[in-house]
Amino acid sequence: MGKETGFMEYARELPVRRPVAERVNDYFEIYQPFADEKVRTQGARCMDCGVPFCHTGCPLHNVIPDWNDLVYRGRWREAIRVLHSTNNFPEFTGRICPAPCESACVLGINEPPVAIKLIERTVIDHAWAEGWLKPEPPPQRTGKRVAVVGSGPAGLAAAQQLNRAGHWVTVLEKSDRLGGLLRYGIPDFKMEKHLIDRRVDQMTSEGVEFRTRAHVGGNVPVKDLLSEFDAMLLAGGAEAPRDLPVPGRELKGIHFAMEFLPQQNKRNAGDTVENQILATGKRVVIIGGGDTGADCLGTSHRHKAASVHQFEIMPLPPADRSPSTPWPMWPLMLRQESSHEEGGERGWAVNTVRFEGDAQGNVKKLHGVKVGPPPKFEAVPGSEFSLDADLVLLAMGFTGPVRGGMIEQLAVELDARGNVLCDGNYMSSVPGVFAAGDMRRGQSLVVWAISEGRKAARAIDVYLMGASKLP
Repeated sequence: MGKETGFMEYARELPVRRPVAERVNDYFEIYQPFADEKVRTQGARCMDCGVPFCHTGCPLHNVIPDWNDLVYRGRWREAIRVLHSTNNFPEFTGRICPAPCESACVLGINEPPVAIKLIERTVIDHAWAEGWLKPEPPPQRTGKRVAVVGSGPAGLAAAQQLNRAGHWVTVLEKSDRLGGLLRYGIPDFKMEKHLIDRRVDQMTSEGVEFRTRAHVGGNVPVKDLLSEFDAMLLAGGAEAPRDLPVPGRELKGIHFAMEFLPQQNKRNAGDTVENQILATGKRVVIIGGGDTGADCLGTSHRHKAASVHQFEIMPLPPADRSPSTPWPMWPLMLRQESSHEEGGERGWAVNTVRFEGDAQGNVKKLHGVKVGPPPKFEAVPGSEFSLDADLVLLAMGFTGPVRGGMIEQLAVELDARGNVLCDGNYMSSVPGVFAAGDMRRGQSLVVWAISEGRKAARAIDVYLMGASKLP
């Protein structure tokens, strides 16, 4: 373990965020530097529990106590080997994962949990800075070819694993750049995109082929892939957004979050975006209280919106862990993201009833009502209200993969929720066609996507070779 008495001697400490007045003027990551020595102290707080619940809290089953101990002892190179044994991309999870491992930390029962996410991020950043991470091409090739559709975290993880097993892997991405939701859904102030580019360069050197602007089911017919490759993995994500079918929805100025966020990421990458959706000087309303809504909030602050309101239909969560979600479960509780620190107003138990527009068809007002608890969400009499709005962003989650195109052409079966139905080996109803990530399990976390990609890669390896040495 770390220091035997470390959990009693040291308090939880995290990096300080840059001042709000500074960070809302750029798109760089928000945290200030944090000394390695302080990170080692945080590693000393790990108790190396007899039953390490952090393992089960993490979908990747990261061997957390081991690399906590190694960090405490300054053995960074060994720590990255342990970390990489279960996680292909800790620089992604160390920045944008909500850290369910910390919610399951035994120390967290009566003390602030171990700063697992911080330690993870520091280990991988240290490894890159020291030049320890090199391409790892396979010693020999199997001759088998695998197509991976989608270059998000599930697709990238599967591609790296399958390539290292010796298969020829081709990743097909419909966008102009690689990374999927990591690239165009996550704002740069949460994760800068050079982190993706660095991993893509590594994987390219290992032998993975990447094809951008390759829209499977569009300009790339499915039948061509089925004849060209020995197996196919669908890792395209859950991209069908949940809509809000109320009167006035057709008005101009009402957009899905994933129309708004990618445009700014493209601008940050140096692209010219014609008719960009901007919050500048506008009264913005965000419908949806989750991470995507918070991303819209932070981006609106950086656009210099006149005002921002964020509404959520669920009631206000408790300030501390709810008794309904006891340790080691993921706790129901109020969370404040960095974007909430930057301004805006949050509203809970709010349902949007209709939108009102002007003579030119632009949205100008939102009409809403306070509602009671789920599942009925009954309107509270007398709580009706209206709010001026020039831009409305719908951030209410996703309903599954887009049904047309690839899904339609493959004719794979879908489950009751509209996701690709798979057996216990991640294979769809079409032999040789597998699915992983949000496309299989529905909208979820980046850590689940990487986990699914790794498991699907092993299943594909078994399908192609009869056995697998992949973890």
